[in-house]
This record gives sequence, C-alpha cells and structure tokens, in this order.
Amino acid sequence: MKAVVYREPFSVEISEVAEPRIEHPNDVLVRVTSTAICGSDLHMYEGRTAAEPGIVFGHENMGVIEDVGSGVASLMRGDRVVMPFNVACGFCRNCMAGNTAFCLTVNPGFAGGAYGYVAMGPYTGGQAEYLRVPFADFNCLKLPANGEHETDFVLLADIFPTGYHGCELAQVSPGDTVAVYGAGPVGLMAAYSALLRGASRVFVVDRIPERLTKAAEIGAIPVDFTRGDPVELIRDQTEGAGADKGIDAVGYQAQVSDASREEPATVLNSLIESVRPTGRLGVPGLYVPSDPGGPTENAKHGMLSVEIGRMFEKGQVMGTGQCNVKRYNRQLRDLIIAERARPSFVVSHELPLGEAPGAYDKFDQRVEGYTKVVLHP
Repeated sequence: MKAVVYREPFSVEISEVAEPRIEHPNDVLVRVTSTAICGSDLHMYEGRTAAEPGIVFGHENMGVIEDVGSGVASLMRGDRVVMPFNVACGFCRNCMAGNTAFCLTVNPGFAGGAYGYVAMGPYTGGQAEYLRVPFADFNCLKLPANGEHETDFVLLADIFPTGYHGCELAQVSPGDTVAVYGAGPVGLMAAYSALLRGASRVFVVDRIPERLTKAAEIGAIPVDFTRGDPVELIRDQTEGAGADKGIDAVGYQAQVSDASREEPATVLNSLIESVRPTGRLGVPGLYVPSDPGGPTENAKHGMLSVEIGRMFEKGQVMGTGQCNVKRYNRQLRDLIIAERARPSFVVSHELPLGEAPGAYDKFDQRVEGYTKVVLHP
C-alpha cells in the first residue's frame, strides 16, 4: 500500500509499504478515508526527535472497517469509525480511570501509545491506505454511515478533543475570560471549545495573520504579539486583573516576540502573567523531555526556566498532559451531528495522499495559508 514515510529531516515521501493485517483477535483493519497532518508530526519531520527513517506518519485517522478480528464484539465490516490518536487497552488502571493517554498496556515501559509516532509503541501510522487498530472495540468510535461531516469527524482523532482538553485542564466555565496562547489548530480548537463552554471573552495570541483572522471569525479576540506585549493588552481589557483562565497551545517551540529565536518557556511565563491570581492554567501544548534542536542545553533535555515563584505568589493551579481523547470524543461527535459544532473551520487544505510531501513542507513553513491539512488516501 502507499504511505507517507519519513526519510530524513525535512523529507517525507510516498512509498510502498507492507499492508497491515489482523494480528490479534481484537484487531480491525480500517480503510483510511481521511488522515490529518498534525503539528506534532512536524517535530519528527524537522528532526527534533529520535524518529528513524522508515516510520509511517499519521495519528489522526478515520475510515471504514474492512476486516474484523474474531474477538471483536461491537464492530463490523463497513462501519465508519474514527480512532483517538491514543492507542489504549481500555482495562488497565489508567484507562479505567479515563486516563487513556497514559495506558499502561500498549507500550511497555512507557505510559501511553499512539499511531505513527516515535517512542509511542509499535503502531504504524495512518497516513496510508490502511490502518490496523488494536483493542478495536475500545479504540474505534462509530460514526454515522451517511458520509456527512467527514472533515469535522477526522478532527475527533486529536485536535478537537485536545483543544477541549485544554479547557478542561483550565476548568473553563460559563462567563470566564480566557487567554489562549497559540492560534495553530490546537489553539483555535481551544478557543472554539472555550466559546462552546460559555466563555464570555477569549483572547487568542499569535503572530500569523491568517491564524488570527480565523480566531476573529469564530468570535475570539485576536492578539498579535509582534505589535505589543500580549500580557499588557489582556490586562488592559480585563480591568487590570488578567484573564480568569489560560491555555498554552504552543508548547516547547515558543518564540520570542520578533520570532528570531525559540524560547521554550516564554509562553508559560506569559501565561502566568496573563492570568489573574488564583486563576487556572491548562497546558495541552507539547513539552518533550528531549529535543536535540533545543536552543539551550537545558531546553534540549526538557528543563525550562519557568517563573514558578510568580505562579506560587499568585496561587495559580496548572494542569498538563496529553489529551485523553476517549473522555471527550463521543460528546464532541454528538455536538457535530447536532450541528452545534463545526470544527472543520480550521482546515485550510484537503489533498490526496500523494501530495503529502509538498503539504508537509508548506505546513512546516506556514506558507500559503496552511493551517490544517487533511489527506485523503
């Protein structure tokens, strides 16, 4: 089958790879109909991880079941499904507590697994024609068979639940003011989710014009950090107090205001200053323990200069961690079906799988309005 295969930093290609097969009675095989390029794929693409040449990318996947293992009870051939990027067993201590991003079964020696991602287990990615899904009864979410909302539903694999997770970590409530740093796909989903949860005002901080335009289109307040200190602007518009809640949707690739260099802790520190005393911070943005491209020796090992004293002084609470997609995807699916949510506004390009190499390059360079790319094998 054809798949998107990593070759070296800044290079992927469409290659022929072995087609997956049923390996365990609880597996299903899915014919992929949509698969998205994620910002975290770029971490591997840019050579920031230990990804080896030959890895098939793709953890945001949906499609139609083609084959079913003998032990699968709730699914059948022809079912339309979307899979959380988290590969999870459903029965370990963490999964039973709802913490499916930290499954203790699927990736021995590491809490959590994912498709097509370095160090996240032996699960081939879905930027391909077919995908094997383990523990399928637990990992597949059924979708309406009518073919509608394809581009909305694929976002249930990761970025819509992850944005919502940021709001959950920050405990965004009706009437809250919220500061979201980052207007990439996850940041836009966090802002969108905050509005769905009843936030009164949502500030979205970024520097890329088309992303800030998207934020304005959904009713958020865009803040261009190249034009002034976002902390001061947010304080000015909240009577000097700061926002009630804050969300870091940037992670360790944060940049200084003129975008001349990376400064991994800058968003966390700005968030601490942007949020009022006793406010809450949600951090779904990715912070990795080892980044060979980090700007300092400490940053290369995931150690940052965070103003923890200021956070303590303000009595703030921070929640962190990857999204437990299963905790939210069913409810978010039903909001889409009910026409209450249309997360596909964030998708800028839908392309055939064969155009993936060029799409990776453009998405990485943030050119031609590339905010979110969905591939169709």
